[in-house]
Amino acid sequence: MIAQVIVDVTNSQVDKIFDYMLPDASIKVGQRVFVPFGNRIIQGFVIGITSNTLLEVEKLKSVISAVDDFCCITEEMIALMHFMVKKYHLRYIDCLRLFIPAEMRTEKVKPLSKFFCALHDDVDIEDIKLHTRKNAKNRLALLDFLNKGVDYSKSELCDRFSASAVNKLIDEGVLVVSSKQLNRSPDFDSKSVVAVKHTNMQKKAIDAITSDNKTYLLFGVTGSGKTEVYMSVIEKVISQNKTAIMLVPEISLTPQVLSNFKARCGDEVAILHSGLSAGERFDEWRRLAFGEAKIVVGARSAIFAPLSNVGVIIIDEEHESSYISESNPRYNSFVLAEFRSKFNNCPLVLASATPSIEHYNKAQDGECVLLELPERVNGREMPKIQIVDMLMELRNGNSGMFSNQLLTDLDKCIKNKKQAMLFINRRGFSSFMRCTKCGYVAKCSDCDVSLVYHKDEEKLKCHYCGKRFRALTKCPECGNEKIRQGAIGTEKVCEELSKIFPGVKVVRMDNDTTRTKNAHAKLLKEFSQNSPAILVGTQMIAKGHDFKDVTLVGIIDADQSLYHSDYRSTEKTFQLITQMSGRAGRDKDEGKVVLQTYAPKHYAYRFIASYNYKGFFDKEINIRKVTKFPPFTKIIRLLFSGTEDEIVRENVKLCYNSIKQLAEDTNGFIYLDVMKSPIGKIKNKFRYQILARLKNEISDEIIQKMYEICDGYKDKNVSVFVELDPQSLS
Repeated sequence: MIAQVIVDVTNSQVDKIFDYMLPDASIKVGQRVFVPFGNRIIQGFVIGITSNTLLEVEKLKSVISAVDDFCCITEEMIALMHFMVKKYHLRYIDCLRLFIPAEMRTEKVKPLSKFFCALHDDVDIEDIKLHTRKNAKNRLALLDFLNKGVDYSKSELCDRFSASAVNKLIDEGVLVVSSKQLNRSPDFDSKSVVAVKHTNMQKKAIDAITSDNKTYLLFGVTGSGKTEVYMSVIEKVISQNKTAIMLVPEISLTPQVLSNFKARCGDEVAILHSGLSAGERFDEWRRLAFGEAKIVVGARSAIFAPLSNVGVIIIDEEHESSYISESNPRYNSFVLAEFRSKFNNCPLVLASATPSIEHYNKAQDGECVLLELPERVNGREMPKIQIVDMLMELRNGNSGMFSNQLLTDLDKCIKNKKQAMLFINRRGFSSFMRCTKCGYVAKCSDCDVSLVYHKDEEKLKCHYCGKRFRALTKCPECGNEKIRQGAIGTEKVCEELSKIFPGVKVVRMDNDTTRTKNAHAKLLKEFSQNSPAILVGTQMIAKGHDFKDVTLVGIIDADQSLYHSDYRSTEKTFQLITQMSGRAGRDKDEGKVVLQTYAPKHYAYRFIASYNYKGFFDKEINIRKVTKFPPFTKIIRLLFSGTEDEIVRENVKLCYNSIKQLAEDTNGFIYLDVMKSPIGKIKNKFRYQILARLKNEISDEIIQKMYEICDGYKDKNVSVFVELDPQSLS
């Protein structure tokens, strides 16, 4: 038989199927194998076994051996690989690497085993003690300590009673040693199971999802009990001996969601996200692969969980852009979830309080089933949103970051020993440092962006490549010592709050404070255990969190995302502020939101203030239809990057000319242009892009032809990435 193998080499030239003789019939499709490749022995993945080959059989090399004694890639994942390669123009190996823990490929992590000792069944401890020397105090103490039917860690016994005493009893057959594999499971706060009475709307949603294998959009206001619907649906699925995938958008949400699921479903739950240690990620993946866990909870990468017989796939906060990978390999989790749901013939649930325009439009067109939860489970009204005009604040002499209204409400909240959450989607102390005399702005040497000032470290940081520089004390161009700081970030907000409200616990949550393991859970726990307290954070605090004492939410700079050069900017602003507003008043106390803006008459804020998603959708979908933006067209971006500016420009020019000819021949293009990327250089690589908007009805055909054009102009010095409906054009 002949094995069809993808070799584990990141090189487009060798990213194809190679035929090898298969001398060992025990090797199956989906296993990793060692194969000869050139003058090396490397790893590969068996993606098929056949009896036919187009090559001369006597010239074929043979598979050497299997790497593992099990199949690490399922039949479903191989089908998914072929789908992704065609859909996103990816390399086979880049897809296959998504399906297993990275450390597994490099042999840097293996199952953790530990030795345990137990008394032999036929041993008489009292008889052994009689024949033991009286001065062998460690052995006698060890014999007194041991009980039949109990397993003891060998290392702990050695530490407590000495290795010689333990080994002597092992040699004499008194103790029997066995090896057990341990699971390195992530920590989580345990919760007790609370009996929940479903609302009528929750019952309808649960019954609908569990009765038919369709795609559902669960549209429920914040606090309406969507999580309870997820858990009830998953419990029904597990009772049918099926498995479940539950995706959440942020790592910060997984500890809370995991605790809820662990309380209900116990050890059948596994967690997968980038915040786990190598050992934890490997063990959780193995538990899923071997059927020890039937539910996976995780961020975007959990869509690749090695589960079989999937009974439901749920994507919480489906509007979040984090479900779309913007680095190689690029993919859309929704598209992959649709593939897996069809492969397993199971329901797919997309859920949000602020659905994406595209998915809500599909529900309106009947492409998916709309389920609604229009009321909070506690029966309370949504928190009142008060819009504050910051231009008026300036006219009245207040040039600070906090409006008088927000300060008044914060003071009241603190005096009542309640909690507040303040949102500003910008980390650091200030967004740039500028000379007031010559206008010099500190920029990254490797990226075409300004450096962000971080006061706690007295550093300027690049948020794209991570480079750090000393903070400016004077202008390097003209020597002027008067340096102006740019827009405020979370660090500056926390500093000001500590001055205004001394003694009040202020917790900061952003990418800088959550880099270490379990940092998300620790910060959230620290906030929850203090009242009064203020949590300041970026968008990672805007969704999913449920704190009963939060009565006030402050939106420091609502306009930040409103004027981005992106057709989704208004939608993202609506979603982010509505989600953040939903953190207030989730228990018995009434909630309030103070929204600070310099554009109070913008239509988005009118709909936000009344929680009128449907009104906002009608306005936005009409704009999209008139301007021919998704969902009425498809956007494709070809991003070219390389270290030599001239070579990249020449490559993008050649591709553009061919695509321009394609546009003239097909009549499927609404828009086509070539340009320098908004951020022209990142990590010393120059960046150019071709942007196209295509008619939906023939977009798939045109996209495949664009892939072929790009392949025809491949240059080893230029990387080309293809993005379908990109979330960001920067």
